[in-house]
Amino acid sequence: MIPQKYRFSGWVVVAALLGLLGVALGAVAAHAVSDPKAVAAIEKAALYQLIHVLALLFASKYAGRFGALSCWFFLIGITLFCGSIDLKYLLGFQGATSVAPLGGICLMLGWVFLGVSSLHHQKHPFHPS
Repeated sequence: MIPQKYRFSGWVVVAALLGLLGVALGAVAAHAVSDPKAVAAIEKAALYQLIHVLALLFASKYAGRFGALSCWFFLIGITLFCGSIDLKYLLGFQGATSVAPLGGICLMLGWVFLGVSSLHHQKHPFHPS
């Protein structure tokens, strides 16, 4: 279990901000971008972001190091994967997507640690607060 002084308790706030940003980016793609390839990429990034925000929220309710690792990997994955796509297509940073594969790996690790966290459910119970 992660000592209390090392636990981050602001995951709901982080998830709320990322959710807001995901919806906003989806709206930008739908209404302010004219290139069909860019629209598709931004919309896919927004969808992945919103899905993983929900996973982050769920993972944040698991106590223990595996729940915390899951949250951190989801956050890093969203930032690298979705953020790099948005940077490329909205701000023109062509090389930004070079980190997207690492972001995808982080998202997958988030799911792995979420699963491991649930296996340790008996030792570190789910806490709804």
